[in-house]
Amino acid sequence: MQKGIIGKKIGMTQIFDEQGKVIPVTVVEAGPCVVVQKKTVENDGYDAVQLGFGEIRAKNVNKPLAGHFKKADVALKRTLKEFRLDDCSALNVKDIVKADIFAVGDIVDVSGTSKGKGYAGTIKRFNNARLKETHGTGPVHRHAGSMGACSSPSRIYKGKCMPGHLGAEKVTVQNLEIVKVDAENNLIAIKGAIPGPKNGTVTIVNAVKKA
Repeated sequence: MQKGIIGKKIGMTQIFDEQGKVIPVTVVEAGPCVVVQKKTVENDGYDAVQLGFGEIRAKNVNKPLAGHFKKADVALKRTLKEFRLDDCSALNVKDIVKADIFAVGDIVDVSGTSKGKGYAGTIKRFNNARLKETHGTGPVHRHAGSMGACSSPSRIYKGKCMPGHLGAEKVTVQNLEIVKVDAENNLIAIKGAIPGPKNGTVTIVNAVKKA
């Protein structure tokens, strides 16, 4: 059965398995999440549940969003995410989803927003090579160089490696294993690294096996 939850990345640490081997893990505070809205085929054209996670002050919520929470009769939440589950009938508005929906050994996909690195050149952004530093190159050895656009095609093709904003984009890491679940504290330890900075919001869903 498909499962999903919203969490907050706490940080990385390491744990030991039964053989004494070190396992690097990322600890995620997963939930508790509340079901804020339930979408159905009759009303919306598809089945899904919307989960809310994280506390937020009322002054930071605009009126339309506050009305959305008031209609569901749930507390204000900082993050809203929608999950298209195989079977949404088991969940209803105001239900609580906790970390114990996952178990040790589950394979999950984790999505988050990567760290923003600001404006970057082509060497840092795309791992381009630098120009030679002699024979007339001048003080531009880290520049992108000629774009090659003369009279034809008189433009730069879409997708050209150019300087620009680096990071701060959605990243999904697939097929990660859950090695520990602390249901009492709503903590999940996931083997390896996941995207996003410390205290960043992440989405955890169980990996769908391809046929």
